[in-house]
This record gives sequence, structure tokens and C-alpha cells, in this order.
Amino acid sequence: MAIADDLRMIAQQEHELLFPTFDEANAWQLGQFLREWGQTNGAPIAIDIRTFNRPLFFAALPGSAPDNTDWIRRKSNMVDRYRRSSYAIGLDLKAKGTTLTERYGLSLQDYAPYGGAFPIILDKTGIIGSVTVSGLDQREDHNLVVTALCVALGLDPKQHTLESNIP
Repeated sequence: MAIADDLRMIAQQEHELLFPTFDEANAWQLGQFLREWGQTNGAPIAIDIRTFNRPLFFAALPGSAPDNTDWIRRKSNMVDRYRRSSYAIGLDLKAKGTTLTERYGLSLQDYAPYGGAFPIILDKTGIIGSVTVSGLDQREDHNLVVTALCVALGLDPKQHTLESNIP
């Protein structure tokens, strides 16, 4: 699929994956779904769900590494700064033939424009945090988060995810 198609689909995801409310119970539900998916599929992932500056859920599954925690920090920093999916930012930079450092002067030590962090969006309020996964290919990290959001919102993941190899 072309970058432009993926960017359109991610914009649609960011427009449609809205929570009427979001609290600790929602974070636990999302985290448990992601954790169970990871365990069932033997995925070496780490999971982080947070409102800005307040962690609500974290899990590191077998096979994940300390680097995954740093990737989570850097990817969620992208959502915090730009209020967009980390994958959308990375694809946009790629389409423009530039880098995060060239375009925005940001260090890759603190920001990672790669798939896996998606904004938690409240309907009629806006972005309040992020759901982040690290450990798979960046496209699969992105799709896994979108799948979890769809399940939590009662939506069909097949209608909202990018073309994928996720079972």
C-alpha cells in the first residue's frame, strides 16, 4: 500500500477511534487485551497506556527487552508533542523525504517517528494520552494498537487497520 493511502487511513483512524469517556478501567481493558494477544501469539512486546504524565498500565512480555521501554517513551513523546499517531508522523516525514531532526530539530534520543503509539482521543474533548506497543515491526505495532482500540470501542478492526499480517 502506498504511503499516501496509509496516511489517509491513519487520519480516518484518528477521526473515528474516539472514546466517550476514558478512565483507569478503560486503560486496564486495553492493556489486558494487548497482554493476552501478546501471550497467545508469543509476541515479545511491551505495552504502555497513559494519559499525559500519568501511567495507567504497563506490561513487558517474555522476550521483550529494556530497549522496548525506551522505544515506548520515545514513541509516546511523538503523540504527546504532535497529537498524532507516531506512525503517521514517520510516514509523513518519509513522504516528504526528510527526517525528524532535519524538519523539526528533534533528537531521536527523545522522539521516535515509528509505528506503535496512538493517541487516546475523547470525543468532544481531544487527545488525552496514548496507547503504545513496542516489539513488533512498526506497522504491526501500529495495527495491534488500532485493533485493541477497535475492540474496546466495539468496532470491527478489519474496517480500521492497515493491510497487515497480524492474525
